[in-house]
Amino acid sequence: MNPLPRLLVEPVVRAALAEDLGRRGDVTTDSIVAADQTAAVALVSREAGVVAGADVAALAWELVDPRIEVAIERPDGSDVEPGAVIGTAAGPARGLLTGERVALNFLGHLSGVATGTASIARAIAHTRAKVADTRKTIPGLRALQKHAVLAGGGTNHRFGLDDAVLIKDNHIAVAGSITRAVELARANAGHLVKIEVEVDTLDQLRELLDVGADAVLLDNMDPVTLRRAVALVDGRLVTEASGRITPETAVAVAESGVDLISVGWLTHSAKVLDIGLDTV
Repeated sequence: MNPLPRLLVEPVVRAALAEDLGRRGDVTTDSIVAADQTAAVALVSREAGVVAGADVAALAWELVDPRIEVAIERPDGSDVEPGAVIGTAAGPARGLLTGERVALNFLGHLSGVATGTASIARAIAHTRAKVADTRKTIPGLRALQKHAVLAGGGTNHRFGLDDAVLIKDNHIAVAGSITRAVELARANAGHLVKIEVEVDTLDQLRELLDVGADAVLLDNMDPVTLRRAVALVDGRLVTEASGRITPETAVAVAESGVDLISVGWLTHSAKVLDIGLDTV
């Protein structure tokens, strides 16, 4: 995978380091480790998963001390097994220890996002559906988390409110109807902006099909209803299913024929992949 542009990543990593270093820096390491002491460490996975954030971890050490050299052996998107060495770092011991927690925080969290994504992407690989993220991301980490979703074999939904029109239930309530909401969006959003509408029932879907759009979000529908919805759409809209989807329920949802399955917990509740730092 191509890494994210450094211009996007560096401010986030700098903020994390500044938060950790506080007003005095690493008083533990600076008190114990000599300034000229060197060391070498390895990033080791304690469990099976998918790597994401390797370059971010490397950047954390680089920003602490540019003399630290990092070699990534399992880049983003790689499968790892327990005991696998994701990468190694060598250089000034103070810098290695000071940057350790920030590097591991990013690597463990983002690898957890990738691993969670892969658990669904692989389960539904026999279908046409793709697993997508949402805007339910940790503030400040959206670009990194969405990159991790790609590493896990998923696809990205919109990055922000300015990407596309997504008309949800409250928009419809304020506008008065699906038809009115779509008409207003079409008149004001611009001809290059795609329009997606959330529906909860097949009757709402029929209204949407009459007015037209680019995509439909089929919210909290069971697999039987999803099949009926896909048949009604008949290829006229991109179909997206959403609503409390888990690795256990994703297969039935995907087999309904939808194009996308959007899953919020991939980013807002991802289980950290257990990765440790061992001296070598």
